[in-house]
Amino acid sequence: MILIFPTIWRNRKTVNPTNLDSVRLNFSQGDLLLLNLALALIMYGVALDLKWSDFQYLVKNPKGFFLGLLSQFILLPLLTYLLVLTIQPPPSVALGMFLVAACPGGNVSNFLTSLAKGNSALSVSLTAFSSSSSLFLTPLNFALWAGLYAPTALMLKEISLDTVDVLVTVGLILGIPLFLGILTRQKLPRFAEKTSKILRPLSILIFAAFVVIAFAGNFSLFIQYIQLIFLWVLAHNLVALLAGYITGKIARLPLADIKTLTIETGIQNSGLGLVLIFTYFDGLGGMAIITAWWGIWHLISGLGVATFWNSK
Repeated sequence: MILIFPTIWRNRKTVNPTNLDSVRLNFSQGDLLLLNLALALIMYGVALDLKWSDFQYLVKNPKGFFLGLLSQFILLPLLTYLLVLTIQPPPSVALGMFLVAACPGGNVSNFLTSLAKGNSALSVSLTAFSSSSSLFLTPLNFALWAGLYAPTALMLKEISLDTVDVLVTVGLILGIPLFLGILTRQKLPRFAEKTSKILRPLSILIFAAFVVIAFAGNFSLFIQYIQLIFLWVLAHNLVALLAGYITGKIARLPLADIKTLTIETGIQNSGLGLVLIFTYFDGLGGMAIITAWWGIWHLISGLGVATFWNSK
């Protein structure tokens, strides 16, 4: 970090953000396969902590559940759209922001909620529902909001993205591991508990690994554009955290539920975003860099928020 930021500072006047629309990150088919397997393993590990009764909790406690869905799947994409209109980033960056906002909650949200002394039951239940419903909501939400913004709508037409293909990919990466994980928990509870303890911390390392893979052959591009990407992601992640917090405050939810909504909305599954970018967008520079940095930054901000609440 000591060596990176002086380089960023020296290059600050020479960077043209519109170049991001033409940049392509190098990512081989072997790397993409590894990325898919890693994300499926992460999802399986998350699902090992889930039970069918977690879905029943949502029925018995509908207020926090519906507000969580409102914050994550409606309010966050809407605020992302307004943020894009305000800062007007390059179209490829805007596409990345819309994709991140359309992804389900990140795999560490349950851990961070527990650390923050939030409502863990609500967090787990929202993770269960958002992960399963993302099979449909992620491609549809992304297509909707990206289609409303003229520059990204034009880019989508040039790429000819098939929403059905995206839906199938999300289903294979998230849906099948989710179902197998819940089934394992149901049929082999002891095995699931032991495996979950291993996969829970391992999942964070796995995600960090494929962010490193994404940047390994593109480090010069990362250095060149990080000063812009950092500010865009900082603003976007702050909007996401505030969306959950304000939703809970306006609805006068208990503090534990407010913490949960804040973290669930602010922690997004950017790993899924990276898979979709390298599968359907040929590693489009603005999308890939902003999504990968999101994956790093939301862990930092999430840990910061959770630690603050824990200390209180």
